[in-house]
Amino acid sequence: MATPVQQPPQSSGGKRKGKAQYVQAKRARRCDGGGPRQLEPGLQGILITCNMNERKCVEEAYSLLNEYGDDMYGPEKFMDKDQQPSGSEGEDDDVEAALRKEVGDIKASTEMKLRRFQSVESGANNVVFIRTLGIEPEKLVHHILQDMYQTKKKKTRVILRMLPISGTCKAFLEDMKKYAETFLEPWFKAPNKGTFQIVYKSRNNSHMNREEVIKELAGIVGSLNSENKVDLSNPQYTVVVEIIKAVCCLSVVKDYMLFRKYNLQEVVKSAKDPSQLNPKQPAQAGNGKEAKLEPGDKSNDPAEGKNQQVVPENNEDLGQTKPRSEIQVVNEGGAKPELESQVTERSESNENDLSEEK
Repeated sequence: MATPVQQPPQSSGGKRKGKAQYVQAKRARRCDGGGPRQLEPGLQGILITCNMNERKCVEEAYSLLNEYGDDMYGPEKFMDKDQQPSGSEGEDDDVEAALRKEVGDIKASTEMKLRRFQSVESGANNVVFIRTLGIEPEKLVHHILQDMYQTKKKKTRVILRMLPISGTCKAFLEDMKKYAETFLEPWFKAPNKGTFQIVYKSRNNSHMNREEVIKELAGIVGSLNSENKVDLSNPQYTVVVEIIKAVCCLSVVKDYMLFRKYNLQEVVKSAKDPSQLNPKQPAQAGNGKEAKLEPGDKSNDPAEGKNQQVVPENNEDLGQTKPRSEIQVVNEGGAKPELESQVTERSESNENDLSEEK
C-alpha cells in the first residue's frame, strides 16, 4: 500500500501547504524459498487452475505434490542452520578468508532455501504455477492422475486441472518455433513417432494467434517424422500450449483424454459415467412420453428418442419406420390388455349367440 510522504513545513504562512506525495511501496514477496518470484522463460513446473481460491489451491498443491513426490523421489532433505559449513576461528583474522567464508555461507543458505516445489506468480487469475526442482513434472503428474483414476479417491477440493510444464519460452511466434524444434524431438523425432493433437490456451495475451501457433507447431512435428499423424479422438501424445502474458509454457503429455484433460475433479468420475447414462437410456427407449420431455429434444415425435438408441443414424429410412411401431406398442401397452379382453368377450358372446340360434 502506498504511504504518504509529508512535505516539510514552510516558514511563510501565506503560501499553501504542499500536497502529500505518495510513493509506491515495494510489493511484498510471496516466495521465501529463493529463485525467481514469477513465471519466466527457462522454468519447469506444474500449472494448476482453481476456482477463486488461490491460497487454498497452493496448500492443496503442496500437500498433493509432496505426497507423491516423496513416493517417487524419496523424502526431501533439508540443511539446518546449525549444520551449515563454518570456518575455523583462526581464519577470522584474515580478511580474504573471512570474505570467502561469508560468501560460502550465503550460497549455502540460498541452496538450503531452494525447495523441491515452490509457488511463483503466474500472471493470471485462478492460475497457480508451482516451480519444480530436480524432478520430471510430466512423470509426476501422470503418476498422480493414474493413481486417482485407478483408486477413484478424491484428494482435492479447489484444484481443477494440473498440467505439467516441461519448458517455457518467450510468447512470440519466432521464439516458440525455435524453441519447439528442439523441445519436441524426444517424442516425435525419428525413429520416435506417434499420433498427436495440439491444445492451445491463452491468458492475458492478445498478440498471439491460435491458428498460426497450431499450424506452425503441427508443421514442426511433421518435419521431425513424416509418420507422425494427427488424431483428435484418442491421440498418443497431446502437445499442451499455455500462454500467460509474454511466457509460453509447453509440455507433451500422455493419456490426455483418458484422464479427462488432466482434470482432478473429473478423473475420479470417469468410471461412473456409463452407469449414470444407462438409467436414461431405458427411459428414452421404453417410454415415449419421457423422451418428449428430454431437454434439447424439439421434435414432437417420440420416435426420434427411440431412433437414437436403437437404430444407427445412417439407416434413416429404417429408423423412421421400425422405432415408431415399437414405441406405439409400448405406449399402447397399458390399453392392450383391455382391448384383448374386449375382443375375447365379444368372441365369446358371438359364439353364444350362434349356439342359441342353432
